[in-house]
Amino acid sequence: MPSVTYGPKATGLVLIDTVNDIFSEDGKAYSLFKDEFARIGVLDNLQRLLAGARERRMPIFFCPMSYTEEDFTTWKHLSGIHQEMYENRLFAAGSWGADFHPRLGPRPGEITIVPHKNIDVIANTDLDVQLRQHGVEYVAIGGMIGTLCVESTVRSAMERGYHVTTFTDATAGIGGEAAHEVMIQRYRLISHATLDVDDFLAASGESDHH
Repeated sequence: MPSVTYGPKATGLVLIDTVNDIFSEDGKAYSLFKDEFARIGVLDNLQRLLAGARERRMPIFFCPMSYTEEDFTTWKHLSGIHQEMYENRLFAAGSWGADFHPRLGPRPGEITIVPHKNIDVIANTDLDVQLRQHGVEYVAIGGMIGTLCVESTVRSAMERGYHVTTFTDATAGIGGEAAHEVMIQRYRLISHATLDVDDFLAASGESDHH
């Protein structure tokens, strides 16, 4: 068990790109991750994490990604990941694919961050100011993609002085079990705790139902 205890009021759950294009079977990127999702149980773990955070009344921040047709057609310098997303029209603004997965979306009173277009959510959105305005000191970050948006946002949050928790089982990348283990090793270097969902919830106190 971790030595840290998470006070629900000071702990914020950040969920990145929990949208249909990644998590729904008909999503454009689902096939890239479906094997890892099945091996790790990512969708079920994220649902359990979200439910546990709600039971403990933690502030929850949903961080979607979306691009307009102008983005797709006018950007001058495209990184490798942007080339992939733009060629396949991933996360097209207003589309079903950019909508939240029905089991991983916000409820009234939960915060939806402005959509990000680059990899680091904190550097490119209002996430930092939203965390501070809601009194969050301990940030737990899950969602997708583990080696891209999640990892970059973790680094950014750590460098801004947050206590950052990463998850072994609430994210995934590409490359199978060995690549996942390397990703988790990096998480342990750039975050303050790297836990599975059950250990995080156990360290977060009792839910309202107890």
